[in-house]
Amino acid sequence: MKNGSETMETEEDLLTLLHIKLYHPQQSCKGLYSLLPLGTRSRHSADDPLRLGRDAQACTYCLADPRVSRKQLALSAYRTPQSPEILFSVQNLSQRGRLSVNGSSLGHLEKMDLPDKALIRFGEYEVLIVREPGEAKASFEVDLEVLPVSPSRETCTSEPGRAPVMDTAWLGKKGPQETDETLICYS
Repeated sequence: MKNGSETMETEEDLLTLLHIKLYHPQQSCKGLYSLLPLGTRSRHSADDPLRLGRDAQACTYCLADPRVSRKQLALSAYRTPQSPEILFSVQNLSQRGRLSVNGSSLGHLEKMDLPDKALIRFGEYEVLIVREPGEAKASFEVDLEVLPVSPSRETCTSEPGRAPVMDTAWLGKKGPQETDETLICYS
């Protein structure tokens, strides 16, 4: 029989960290993120899914936006026999709104495994999730922050009709162009 100290996670265990970075085009003029614990890491049990939405009683993280579903999405931790790491999946909980992960659309209650870096879109929101692996198996940490610019512009992850554009400063031997020529970035 093991005693409690042998089975419990120690403080030395490195926790998996989910960086959740949010962006909305009108975030500067609205208090969309006023209910979120921005800039502080919080520890969560791997047994319980993280829910994001506007309902403070049903969701782990709440957005102060009436256009967001009561329960918008859930992030669930899991492990596979092939890997000791905590991995994550995302599920669309919204009956009305579509959710996309790196350009792939999810309907109501559809689920998808998340890669180590994923761009999730719903409504006008863009959520960049970056996973840093750890050793601990019973819990993980979440760090929430607001991005000043759209993550799709930074990562060049695009969906049809929403391709980010980057300026071309040097085109051939003629030097910089004076026109506003642009180059579409595809992933």
